[in-house]
Amino acid sequence: MQKIRVVIAKPGLDGHDRGAKVIARALRDAGMEVIYTGLRQTPEQIVGAALQEDADVIGLSILSGAHMHACPRVMDLLKEKGLEDVLVVVGGIIPDVDIPKLQAIGIKGIFLPGSPMQQIIEFINANVRPRAEAI
Repeated sequence: MQKIRVVIAKPGLDGHDRGAKVIARALRDAGMEVIYTGLRQTPEQIVGAALQEDADVIGLSILSGAHMHACPRVMDLLKEKGLEDVLVVVGGIIPDVDIPKLQAIGIKGIFLPGSPMQQIIEFINANVRPRAEAI
């Protein structure tokens, strides 16, 4: 069975990545293949990494409030590259009022601070469609 490939990214100027690293490790420990892109990634870099790594999932960690700027751009770029089947999840400081807006553009999972790791792992396992199945 092929491992789920996850790209974890920190878009924007947010310089805090402890949460992203904790999530990356938890997903790895759950048997997923995880690629962490590092701090201050542009949407173009994130989608490029997803394409290059043949990712099944993109996890965006956003604490800066830039989610309504970065997420729509990532989703637009995924469509442009024909990667609509990549599951996109977002974690971080997301105001309740923005959650329906993010869901409307195709963000499937939104995890706020304090979300249990097991909940995130189970969500990905239940919602990902490994790219090998798409062939």
